[in-house]
Amino acid sequence: MNETAIRAGDGTVAMINVFDVEPERQQELAEVLSEGADKHIRHRPGCISVNILCSNDGKRLIYFAQWRSKADIKATLSDPDCQIYRDKAAELAKPDAHAYSVFAVHHPENSANLVD
Repeated sequence: MNETAIRAGDGTVAMINVFDVEPERQQELAEVLSEGADKHIRHRPGCISVNILCSNDGKRLIYFAQWRSKADIKATLSDPDCQIYRDKAAELAKPDAHAYSVFAVHHPENSANLVD
């Protein structure tokens, strides 16, 4: 099974884009970004995973993508096929994107008791 794993010190880069969006446009934004991820982003060299999270109040959307390197992100951002979805998303909401490295990860002592 493929899953997103967040680990400190593994050398990956997280591109996190937080969109401020009108609640009535959040679903459309999520669909645009999901389509772009499915058709193009996930096939790009260096892409590890793409996760799209919608706030329960409908006012924000987080696009969380993991990459092997900053160079992979840069190459993807210059791909015209990927730029189409970036531009569509920017028409729907205000983006605020930054690259991050994981500093630390903490888990509960007994994660077997977590509810699914």
